[in-house]
Formats: sequence, C-alpha cells, structure tokens
Amino acid sequence: MNKRMWLHKTVVGLLMLYLVFPIAATFVYSIATEWYRTVLPPAYSLKWYKGLFSDTRFWEAMGRSLFVSIVPIIISLVAVLLVLFVVTVYLPKYERLLQSIVLLPYVLPGVVLAIALIKLFSNTLGNSIWLLIFAYSVFILPFMYQGIRNSLRNINVKQLVEACELLGATKIQAFTKVVIANIIPGIKVSVLLSFSTLFGEFALVNLLIGGRYETIQIMLYKMLRESGHISSALVTTYFAIVLVISYIGLNLSKSIEVGKSQ
Repeated sequence: MNKRMWLHKTVVGLLMLYLVFPIAATFVYSIATEWYRTVLPPAYSLKWYKGLFSDTRFWEAMGRSLFVSIVPIIISLVAVLLVLFVVTVYLPKYERLLQSIVLLPYVLPGVVLAIALIKLFSNTLGNSIWLLIFAYSVFILPFMYQGIRNSLRNINVKQLVEACELLGATKIQAFTKVVIANIIPGIKVSVLLSFSTLFGEFALVNLLIGGRYETIQIMLYKMLRESGHISSALVTTYFAIVLVISYIGLNLSKSIEVGKSQ
C-alpha cells in the first residue's frame, strides 16, 4: 500500500511540475531584466509589470474581455436552464434532439463557425460586438449543457416539481427556489469552465471583429511583437486573474449553499 501511495504521489507530483513549470518560467522571464546566456536571469526587476499596469490599454482590454465573457455566459445560462427544465419535465422525448443541437459547436471548428455567422448576420449585425457576444453564447453551449444536465440527472426533477406543486408552490417557484438550488454545483462548474474558455479565446474575436476591439488576447498578440518581457507579464497576470476569479466563484457558491442550508 505504501509503495502504491508513493508511486501515485510521484506521478501526481511530476504532472503538477509539468503543468506549473511553463507558468513559472514565464513569470521568471517577466521579472528578469534580461535572460539570454545564463541558466537563471542575472538580475530582476518589476518594471515590466509597472509598465503594464500603468498602460490604459491593459485596463481597457481587461474590461472588454470581462464584458464579452460575462454577458454570453448569462445569456447561455438562462437559455440552457429554461430549455433543459422544460424538456426534462414536460418534453423528455426531445432530449436527444436538444443534445444533438447543443453539441454542434463541438463539431464545428471556430473558423467555420465565425465564417457562418459573418455570412448569416453581416447585413444585420455587421462586425459589431453583439455578433461576438452571440457567437460566444453559442460557442459555450456544450459546456453549459453538459454540466447542468449532469446535475439534473442526480435529482428527479419531475417528481420534485410535482411535490412542490402539492405543497402549494407554483412552477416558477419550484424552478427558481428548489430545482436551481439543487443544481448549483453543476451551474458553478459550467460557469467557471465557460468563463475560462471565453476569457482566453482568440480565434473568434479576431475573425469576427478584428483587432479594433482589443481584448486581452488581442493585446497579447500585438505585444508579442513589441516586447517578450511585457507579454510574459501579461500572460502571468492573465493566469492570476483567472485563478482569482475561479477562487472567488468557488467560495461564493459555497457560501450561498451554506446560507441556503441554514
């Protein structure tokens, strides 16, 4: 048993080292004055971070990235929750059809999806930000669907709604106060996975509206030509922001669950 545990810990440790080493090397390069001929940088400095945080482009790009990540998540979350509730409770025979439609973004590459949206909505939306938001809402449908559907499978939604109605609750009350409260873990996983995917997405925003709407990834693409140190600082900051937002989201959902249980 001890040998197996040692083997498991060794494998997990090597895997963690493999995942963390590129990020750590990027961080070291972002605080190095130069790093060319030596194993480790000869000197360190925070001037690249000072230059990044004092640049208004960075904060504007951060705001745009958060906007185009959060709004599609809200749209997709509301749509998937309502449709899954109706299909699960009232129209279960259409579940396979719904699953086939929702999982289509898995099959379509990002380039094909972008070109199709441009052809379809070029006369109405043009290359506006709303075209990107609509594309993102479709792009994350599989993540939203799978996480929420797995949570719904763990509870008998139909019987739960019927029990709520017998106790005097309406269908809307049963959905908002009982069903959603029981599938919060699935919603949490779906939202965090969707956010991390959209916050780092580059292909769709570059193809649909181009560099004129500068998000974090567009800014990183441009900075790669200017300075490797600043782009490394931006990458490190990006990972830190994703970790902080994920941590806040996890703790917020835990506090909500504890509050409801009390």
